[in-house]
Amino acid sequence: MSQVRRLRDEFAHMGLYVKTLFKWVLLGGVIGVAGGAVGSLFHIGVNYATAVRLAHPWILYLMPVGGLAIVGLYRLTKTEGKGTNDIIASVHFGEQVPGLLVPVIFVSTVITHLCGGSAGREGAALQMVGYQAGRLLRLGEKDLPLATLCGMSGVFAALFGTPLTATVFALEVISVGVLYYAGLVPCLTAALTGYLVSVLMGVPPTRFTVTVPGLEVRTMLLVMVLALLCAVVSILFCRGLHGVEHLLKRTLKNPYLRVAVGAAVLIGLTLLTNGDYNGAGMEVIGRAIAGQADPWAWVWKLLFTAITIGCGFKGGEVVPSFFVGAAFGCVAAGWLGLPAGFGAAMGLVSVFCGAVNCPLASIILSVELFGSGDLLYFAMACSISYLISGYCGLYSSQTILYSKLRAEFINVRTHE
Repeated sequence: MSQVRRLRDEFAHMGLYVKTLFKWVLLGGVIGVAGGAVGSLFHIGVNYATAVRLAHPWILYLMPVGGLAIVGLYRLTKTEGKGTNDIIASVHFGEQVPGLLVPVIFVSTVITHLCGGSAGREGAALQMVGYQAGRLLRLGEKDLPLATLCGMSGVFAALFGTPLTATVFALEVISVGVLYYAGLVPCLTAALTGYLVSVLMGVPPTRFTVTVPGLEVRTMLLVMVLALLCAVVSILFCRGLHGVEHLLKRTLKNPYLRVAVGAAVLIGLTLLTNGDYNGAGMEVIGRAIAGQADPWAWVWKLLFTAITIGCGFKGGEVVPSFFVGAAFGCVAAGWLGLPAGFGAAMGLVSVFCGAVNCPLASIILSVELFGSGDLLYFAMACSISYLISGYCGLYSSQTILYSKLRAEFINVRTHE
């Protein structure tokens, strides 16, 4: 009798797993459709805004007007200061995020690109699509964080065409040192769905062609040196963005004045340079991976992005980290005697890894962007960048649960 009861209990547990599987495949698919549609529309909107700006260069001089409109929009909707950190906090602590943040960040980031601000095309707060979908579906407090991660996966996959990276990034970025394995099926489903939606909507995946040298000791040692340098650049990137933002907020307390002054500075810097540092800069990333980069391009991009985000314009930090990493890697490869395009690819994933503290997602990103090549080079570069970058990071709500130095639970926030 006890054996019959045991079998019945085992089948009951198996039924629970099957029920959970179907539940999250369905929910992940629904959230993936929403995330893919929003992410694709956002990609199309940013690209259109960029095309309009390039066709009409005088729009650059409307940057102060665009900045004032963004600040006014955030004040009107009472969403000031909301962004990716709040998405991470909602997963950690269940904190609520305003529903108006999605359309506000959408419009604000398009305005930023239209006027020539230097920011990413990912519009980080759009990752809250999953959170809002979970609220609409009346998910409980245990399921809502997974829905939020699904939204992050779906939007990231739609914007970059990298579904596996999007999946692992969502699971890895919240708490460094621990993966939310319960979110594997939901996030993968959402990411694949979001990617398929983006393909149907005509958004091309981000892909580059790079020649990877054969595996040898000399090249491996040089890659280790390059990765160490890229870790330092990732620290400069994070500290630069946060430092300029804090400085501007401290010296120019009025947000309208702050964004107007920042816009004026950006207009002046644009007139001093060649226009490569406005917008996302994907074409410059492509040139770097082809082996061509200005020696100081990575410094200029860091400066442009820090002022843009710090003074009040909106946009993501992922693509700027790609730009800074690719441009620096291309130049540093020349110093080390590595192929320039290979160095740019290494720099892109290494700086991204150091900035977001996601080594597994960064290694997978190298495969989805550049092909399998010799994965060991990219794995080594990401591992070193992750370690040497310490506890710096783009997201102050990100938690480092386990030490990078030893097997020790520390539970600290990343340093700005």
